[in-house]
Amino acid sequence: MFKRLSRVLRSFFGFFISVAEDPELILEQNIRDMNDQVPRMNESIAMVKANVTLLEKEESKYKTEVSDLTAKVKAAVQAGRDDLAGHFAVQLEQLRGALARTQGQLQTAQAAFDKALAVKTAFLREKERKTHEAMNAIRDYRRAQWQKKVADAMEQFEVAGITQTHDEMVRKIEEMTAVNEARMEMAIGNVDQQRLKIEEEAEKLRASELVKQFKAEMGLAPEAAAAPEKTIGGREAGKTT
Repeated sequence: MFKRLSRVLRSFFGFFISVAEDPELILEQNIRDMNDQVPRMNESIAMVKANVTLLEKEESKYKTEVSDLTAKVKAAVQAGRDDLAGHFAVQLEQLRGALARTQGQLQTAQAAFDKALAVKTAFLREKERKTHEAMNAIRDYRRAQWQKKVADAMEQFEVAGITQTHDEMVRKIEEMTAVNEARMEMAIGNVDQQRLKIEEEAEKLRASELVKQFKAEMGLAPEAAAAPEKTIGGREAGKTT
């Protein structure tokens, strides 16, 4: 039970941490942190350099004092003042010891300063590389976020409904077009049939007229048969008279 509760708590906190971890903000903060380290590093290097400078001045002072005491020892020896020569020699020995210690400290400080400069150079080179890498990553992240927004917007489109409505309307237009084309064909067909019927009737009339002409020429026309009736009628009329 405790393990399950611990797993739930870890997943709960992990969720909020993952939500709060914005890669762009974190990379930008890393860049700021690296930039903030440069002044502190310069300050530390300046302190090391100041220590070197102080030791160099101290070394120079000791060298001057050693030179002066050496001259005093030699002068006292030449003057036959062995007591003064011994006194100056003791001081000279102490100064030489202090000079040796100072030179050792100066050497260490100079090595530390050189190392600090090398560390700074390496840090600046690494800082430039990481900054460039972070900026590229931020651009990629922003591009990915933009692509995500575009993808989300595209996913929100009712493509299926639009496609269905589109196909339905296209199908209706096609059906209307087909019906109108069929009506047009039928209308054209009717016109052609009427024209054919008219031409057929005209042909029949023309044929009938030709037949009548031939009958008239052959004396078989109805007009030729009617003339004798008139004669007969006339004769009957004469007889009556």
